[in-house]
Amino acid sequence: MHELNLTFETTLIAMGLTLLAGLSTGIGSLMAFLAKATNKKFLSGTLGLSAGVMLYVSFMEMLPESLVQMESIYPGKLHIIYVVLSFFGGMGLIALIDFLIPEDENPHEPQNVERMADENRLSAMPTTNEHHRLKRTGMTLALAIGIHNFPEGVATFVSALNGLDVAIPIVVAIAIHNIPEGIAVSVPIYHATGNRKHALVYSLLSGLAEPLGALLALAFLIPFWTPLLSSVLLAAVAGIMVFISLDELLPGAERYGHHHYAITGVCAGMALMAFSLLLF
Repeated sequence: MHELNLTFETTLIAMGLTLLAGLSTGIGSLMAFLAKATNKKFLSGTLGLSAGVMLYVSFMEMLPESLVQMESIYPGKLHIIYVVLSFFGGMGLIALIDFLIPEDENPHEPQNVERMADENRLSAMPTTNEHHRLKRTGMTLALAIGIHNFPEGVATFVSALNGLDVAIPIVVAIAIHNIPEGIAVSVPIYHATGNRKHALVYSLLSGLAEPLGALLALAFLIPFWTPLLSSVLLAAVAGIMVFISLDELLPGAERYGHHHYAITGVCAGMALMAFSLLLF
């Protein structure tokens, strides 16, 4: 991983990558409109791939780099303690966000995505009450996804500032994991309104929380950037990504019912990440 480069060009690239990752919810929305059925093998494999990338880069790149930076400030075992606390602090933050959102309205509960996909295959028009229920579900999911995506935006932005060798695989991984979220938002809104454009807009808006997180990181973190802050954020971001992988991506991949596709995806994601790091 490279030293932090805060030039206008690298900051603009980091912001653009974060925006790209966030707007991938729109891909899920388009898939929900165009596909007659959810390809569960594809979802299992790609969610596993995303988890593999995140786990590998967290343990093999971000945490070691965090330890190196912290050791230059606090020699001895003290630097390990601070990095470990930062790592679990990141996990605790995303776990708290997950806890505050009711399970039935949590977009990271895989059964919700599958239920929305099943509703997309129904041909009967919903009743008036179902219209309101579906629209409320879609709105709530959009808000919940926005809350979840905020720390992911900070994670993507910070990783991009530390080097594209790590950032690009992370962007791809987060983009993949945002696709089912786009499905979860767009399907109920589309069935409630009959308007594809309306559903697509809400799906895209939910993803804009990621570049918003990047903007706030730029405004409040970058002016105070120090090796200590860099180390803490790297470890915290690693914790966030590990939690997302273990709590959302792997269970989601497994619940689609294709275990071997999920595990193959994990291994492929790790291999892809390892190979990409060798190229830089």
